[in-house]
Amino acid sequence: MVILFDGVCNLCNGLVKFVIRNDKSNRFQFASLQSAYGMELLKYYQFKSNTLETVLLYDGKEIYGKSDAVINIINSFGGLWKTVIIFRIIPKIIRNFIYDLLARNRYKFFGKRESCMVPGDDLKSKFIDDNRFIPPKD
Repeated sequence: MVILFDGVCNLCNGLVKFVIRNDKSNRFQFASLQSAYGMELLKYYQFKSNTLETVLLYDGKEIYGKSDAVINIINSFGGLWKTVIIFRIIPKIIRNFIYDLLARNRYKFFGKRESCMVPGDDLKSKFIDDNRFIPPKD
């Protein structure tokens, strides 16, 4: 599974670090939305240009965005993290309203980098380095 994130957003980079620490099954890879891979995937799934305001989870067949992406990511850690699923009882329109509010103000609250995060050698294998997106087969 691939997590796509805004590579210059400090909040998004914090999420990536959080996932790396808690992904005991080593199931996630990462790509910035600004990368060639991210942009091709967005084009294939016909996402709008303002998609940089969301974290996306791509499972190889489907893309989850906003609160669904975050809930699915955290739920996959297992253990007590599975309790995050309770947030699904909140209507999606409310969850995504709160998500959008935070996303619109993320630079103001958490800051912004000049360029995308560059992983160290120990984490390079977890990041998709501008490989071309290969659409799923039907």
